[in-house]
Amino acid sequence: MSAKLDALKASLEAILGDAGSRTASKIHVDKEQLIVEVKAANLIAAMTTLRDHVALNFSQLIDACGMDYAEFGGVEESFSPGLRFAVVYQLLSIEHNFRVRVRTFATNDDFPLLDSVIGVWASANWYEREAFDLYGIIFNGHPDLRRILTDYGFVGHPFRKDFPVYGTVEMRYDPEQKRVVYQPVTIEPREIVPRVIREEHYAHKVTGNGERK
Repeated sequence: MSAKLDALKASLEAILGDAGSRTASKIHVDKEQLIVEVKAANLIAAMTTLRDHVALNFSQLIDACGMDYAEFGGVEESFSPGLRFAVVYQLLSIEHNFRVRVRTFATNDDFPLLDSVIGVWASANWYEREAFDLYGIIFNGHPDLRRILTDYGFVGHPFRKDFPVYGTVEMRYDPEQKRVVYQPVTIEPREIVPRVIREEHYAHKVTGNGERK
């Protein structure tokens, strides 16, 4: 680990505090990427500290995305190993040229709910809508939580690991009704096995006199 990364890790541990604080976090490094694990209940307090503390100043939210850890086998350094849904935030401190990844898990797999960080970074708006659309994660306090990539009539959340590869419905234009209609998927799931074609099975060899063998 570089000296700069080591110094940032020490600063985060000192500023975010221990397990008893409102910003309690677990911090570790994976592949030269510093990861801060935050409890869902502490998310807003921790994010506000990351943005406002003069030694950190993570003023920019670069990205936020949902994650489905089903069948992942647990997450190292997690407060709650075995939980399924998480949101991962990528933060940038322009002033200090620091980057950090923040991860928090929803505590209820059946109804994944996290606080919206729009009040900390307004740019979280569309990122959170995407996580809701694709993973079904609900963001408490979001002003306009609706689908952003799939159709408004779409059923389910397509990035969940238990979502069928072929989906559940398909849509087409019905010339008789003169509108788009939804219907059950008509594609039959099948397993595609690669076929090896060897030269002797598909090509005729040509002799010197032009005859095919």
